[in-house]
Amino acid sequence: MVGRLEDSVAVVTGGASGIGRAISERFAAEGASVAVWDVDEKIATATAEELVRLGARAVAFGVDVTDAGSVAAAAERSLAEFGRVNLLVNNAGVFDYYTPLLETSEEQWDRVLDINLKGMFLVTKALLPALLADGGVVVNTSSISGVVAGGGGVAYTSSKHGVIGFTRQLAAEFGQRGVRANAILPGAVETPMTRPILDQADAAILERVRSVPAGRHAQPAEIANLALFLAGDESSFIHGAAYLIDGGWTVF
Repeated sequence: MVGRLEDSVAVVTGGASGIGRAISERFAAEGASVAVWDVDEKIATATAEELVRLGARAVAFGVDVTDAGSVAAAAERSLAEFGRVNLLVNNAGVFDYYTPLLETSEEQWDRVLDINLKGMFLVTKALLPALLADGGVVVNTSSISGVVAGGGGVAYTSSKHGVIGFTRQLAAEFGQRGVRANAILPGAVETPMTRPILDQADAAILERVRSVPAGRHAQPAEIANLALFLAGDESSFIHGAAYLIDGGWTVF
């Protein structure tokens, strides 16, 4: 497995399923060593074992990205395993399944913001010294809900808008110190998190997905292709960008 990310070491949060797993697989296929971080340690281990079976270097860690101690321990163990980290994909996230504001509890709001935004802050802060030491790249997973309404409920939409702001500030603070940061903004993608929506008999939601210019939802591997581009040298002049990959959802 030798390619565009040869000799790189990547941490991928939420790296055991959906978009995160696709990114872990694609980075490994391009030569990167991968630390798969996921709240589900069993699935993370299975993912890392599959990457190893295919010839990559990979390890798995069960991580709660909302807990600073859990994040610090995983960061320390990842650096001990590989000696460095120069790629970070902040992908861990949850959906609020279109819960309206008046039906959103404080507990749901806190959970969505904690995982989708606070987790990104904790992970980036823990790994930033390593990224600065090595000239690193950060790719953050936002959403179409980072730029438009209607792709989720109030908590999800707020969190994904926050991801874009976090990414731009990260680029502004650390771009000249050798760390590039950009965000990817997927539209409808078939993952374990979204499958209940895509499988349901809600005609309005399904019609909205099918009405985009692409005429369909995406597969995780398609999103991984964009993450690979932003992680590699081809995107060396791109800082603080928010890349839509939505099948044309936001053109209307």
